[in-house]
Amino acid sequence: MGCGTSKVLPEPPKDVHLDLVKKVEPYTGYKTDIYKHFIKGDGDAIKSAIPSPPRHTNPHVEQAEPRKNRVAKYRAKFDSRVTAKYDIKALIGRGSFSRVVRVEHKATKQPYAIKLIETKYREGREVCESELCVLRRVRHTNIIQLIEVFETQERVYMVMELATGGELFDRIIAKGSFTERDATRVLQMVLDGVKYLHTLGITHRDLKPENLLYYHPGMDSKIMITDFGLASARKKGDDCLMKTTCGTPEYIAPEILVRKPYTNSVDMWALGVISYILLSGTMPFEDDNRTRLYRQILKGKYSYSGEPWPSVSNLAKDFIDHLLTVDPSDRMTALQALKHPWVVSMAASSSMKNLHRSISQNLLKRASSRCQSTKSAQSTRSSRSTKSNKSRRVRERELRELNLRYQQQYNA
Repeated sequence: MGCGTSKVLPEPPKDVHLDLVKKVEPYTGYKTDIYKHFIKGDGDAIKSAIPSPPRHTNPHVEQAEPRKNRVAKYRAKFDSRVTAKYDIKALIGRGSFSRVVRVEHKATKQPYAIKLIETKYREGREVCESELCVLRRVRHTNIIQLIEVFETQERVYMVMELATGGELFDRIIAKGSFTERDATRVLQMVLDGVKYLHTLGITHRDLKPENLLYYHPGMDSKIMITDFGLASARKKGDDCLMKTTCGTPEYIAPEILVRKPYTNSVDMWALGVISYILLSGTMPFEDDNRTRLYRQILKGKYSYSGEPWPSVSNLAKDFIDHLLTVDPSDRMTALQALKHPWVVSMAASSSMKNLHRSISQNLLKRASSRCQSTKSAQSTRSSRSTKSNKSRRVRERELRELNLRYQQQYNA
């Protein structure tokens, strides 16, 4: 939702960012595979997943050969056990120590995602072990499923379900209508998955709309929780308190910000933020300045002003209020949230007014605003870099001139 959302990562290890499949284009069948010409070499980006319009002239033969070489080179990076079972189709994501590719099972033609993680680096190895520890334990219809794992000395290949239906809010924008009843259907699925995780002693710690994907493009698709890169799994005998500061700024619970030990209730705070966005397309807490944003969260003050809030039921607002509670002990658990009257009744007593227009407008406005601020920040960094380069060039020129004068004096 928007451009370049930053993430607060766990303190140990530092500067590690491993993304699960966050967004993939809908799979349209292997006979019309839109990815087949877009396999890129390691380090290249996918420029487009949409085929170019047909040209009237014949394609240049000399361009085909380098592409074949790149494809061969990229596939050669995979362990032979993987390529014996799966056809490598496209690079669809990347992290600091990982690549995510779309593959097709050779026998069944079923599409999957493979996350290739470089474990020769200590940080990559630690995060990989943590993620596998979680994914190997879970099996739930609303949680992305680990299918199998291939391990080598320097890499781990995690074969996972491929969610092709897109992100939650992309689907909402594309739809013609969205009501409170639609919102409760979405939240029921997410809450079911979160309740299951919490029962196993697993805290996701990075719940946000970008990590909620539709399994397929159909109207009846389920929602799946993805990205367990920051998840914490409690082992037997451990207490339930966590202390690591991590998450995505707008969704971080107050107790994490004040560096207090916390429980899985941080996931419920994040679900409160998601519910607020789901019904309005706006954020309860938002500020480009990180310090001011955190102050808002710590106060727990938000409003129901602006469209479409006048059309949203009091029961829906009550649901959000019981999640966005600063004191975690007063916050609803996943089970309590599933039993809330608004969810149980599927918003039966609520207005069935179509909230789609206001939500879509707010979502698109926010996305545009974030893109502009990202471009502005990049421009500022570029300007600073240019100034820095200029001053360096001035210093180098002065040094050359000084050196030249010294040589002239020495030769004289």
